Amino acid sequence: MIFIGIIPARFASTRFPGKPLADINGKPMIQRVYENAKKTLNTVWVATDDQRIYDAVNNFGGDVVFTSKDHKSGTDRVAEAAKIIEKSTDFDIVINIQGDEPFIEPGQIGALKDCFSENTEIATLIKPVQTEEELSDPNKVKVVIDKNGKALYFSRSTIPYLRNPDKNRIGKCEYWAHIGMYAYRKEILQRLAELNPGKLEVAESLEQLRWLENGFSILTAKTNSIVFGIDTPEDLKKALQLFK
Repeated sequence: MIFIGIIPARFASTRFPGKPLADINGKPMIQRVYENAKKTLNTVWVATDDQRIYDAVNNFGGDVVFTSKDHKSGTDRVAEAAKIIEKSTDFDIVINIQGDEPFIEPGQIGALKDCFSENTEIATLIKPVQTEEELSDPNKVKVVIDKNGKALYFSRSTIPYLRNPDKNRIGKCEYWAHIGMYAYRKEILQRLAELNPGKLEVAESLEQLRWLENGFSILTAKTNSIVFGIDTPEDLKKALQLFK
């Protein structure tokens, strides 16, 4: 199987406009993500709707493709990019790499690649929940899985519910946090892009629930790596400290 990485990157972020071009020790964030992805993938593309990002990727020698400004999700942008890329590049699996995670590790991408057998449609990453704070945070998505590692449900709420808990639920039940990196078989990716939002997705504001609601299966891979996404300028300050 041939894997490629696509990094969706848009300029117009509400909380952090121009985020992909934010400087991290002399390089734009998008370059840091790209270079880390290239450590384990031979082919990586950036998909953007902005000329400034397009030019920045060209300047550091990366591959980049223009996509529509109308996409409402990273998956839709990646799907359009994949259609364009497949005209000149052969591949079987697309890995959707978040453009705001400059510390992505090659092992995380490798774990997604290892998920793919004949029956795998979609794969994503999960990690153990370590603290009560993370467990209760609605911005930290939780997931429950079956005995084979397939996702049963994703939620901003604490799942599974633990009856009669004491103050600390960690260790009393198995809790998993979702890491929003996906890999899709290329034909599945195009089918996902055709789906309309479902009731579960609207309720929780989680795109992956649309896929489950429509009968697609999502296999999970476990990782213990720390994931640091940058959503705000304050997050960038923390990232710069980590980078040192």
